[in-house]
Amino acid sequence: MKEVQEVQDKLLDKAVPFIRECYAELGKSESEMEARIAEVTRSIGYKGTYEHTLQELEHGAKMAWRNSNRCIGRLFWETLTVQDARHAATEDEMAQALFRHIETATNDGKIRPMITVFSPVQGAGAAPGAFIHNAQLIRYAGYETEDGIVGDPASLQITAMCQSLGWQGAGTPFDVLPLVLQMGNNTPKFYEIPSRLVKEVAITHPDIAAMADLRLQWYAVPIVSNMYLEIGGIHYSAAPFNGWYMGTEIGARNFADEARYNMLPRVAEVMGLDTRRDASLWKDRALVELNVAVLHSFHQQGVAIVDHHTAARQFKRFEEKEEKASREVTGDWTWLIPPLSPATTHIFHQHYSNEVKLPNFFYRDEE
Repeated sequence: MKEVQEVQDKLLDKAVPFIRECYAELGKSESEMEARIAEVTRSIGYKGTYEHTLQELEHGAKMAWRNSNRCIGRLFWETLTVQDARHAATEDEMAQALFRHIETATNDGKIRPMITVFSPVQGAGAAPGAFIHNAQLIRYAGYETEDGIVGDPASLQITAMCQSLGWQGAGTPFDVLPLVLQMGNNTPKFYEIPSRLVKEVAITHPDIAAMADLRLQWYAVPIVSNMYLEIGGIHYSAAPFNGWYMGTEIGARNFADEARYNMLPRVAEVMGLDTRRDASLWKDRALVELNVAVLHSFHQQGVAIVDHHTAARQFKRFEEKEEKASREVTGDWTWLIPPLSPATTHIFHQHYSNEVKLPNFFYRDEE
């Protein structure tokens, strides 16, 4: 009994401050706030948990984006579209909600920031809620072959899981993985994403024609699905969300990292660079042109993307707006600085407190 009371007290300790902050930001009256706190307190006392209203869920999700220390794109937190999918009771219903998310967020290239929130974990010891095994809703497979890895090395584990469930990809470097979904303690199920929903961008360069010979491509929308959302002490184990890409995420990380597609040597080759000496700075030159190609291709094909200089300026505007609202801007400096030319942004020369505020998103392995 004592343990139950402690769990309820901990939940209440998170629920009450959230209701106060949320309702204050929404301009609700003190009487509305106190009435809701009393309602939440009773629910936790009787049922051990409480349920967010749609308005609380929507604003809580926006607050979580605003509090995301690693995100440089927080200027747009108030534009987040929230799809309430807490009613989804089966994997089939989850899949349909996720297909709607992909289509709505993609918006034919005019990317909409969006989150889909499924049923939460119902307290300690209870059955788990909805669960998405994919790290992102759209991602390319990775295959172990005799000639090395084909595709994305970051996807080896999820690809093997998909194959164990009966999925077979074509074996190309850019096979879109199916969704792997699980409700409660059910056996995971896989769902192929309809190809019409997956917008992809072929990578070309405005000045280096041979870049097209590399046959690179990337998907339009980064929909993160391996984090849980915590709002007022309630854990939503499946809450995939997206903004739009910053070019360096693709050009300086996904394509360039040695542990990912490792394309810098091949880019340097088509550019005719001397790769025998690091001092020739061939990696730097290849990296810049690869990022030029990514930005050029997305813009040319009508897909929203932001370069890291513009993103840094937008973050500066976010800082200014938060200061006017008397809210401290927290941040993880190691994530906020772009991986390309970081010293050219104001963020590089700034200090941020990495204090974690709630509501927020957390990687599942941080639980």
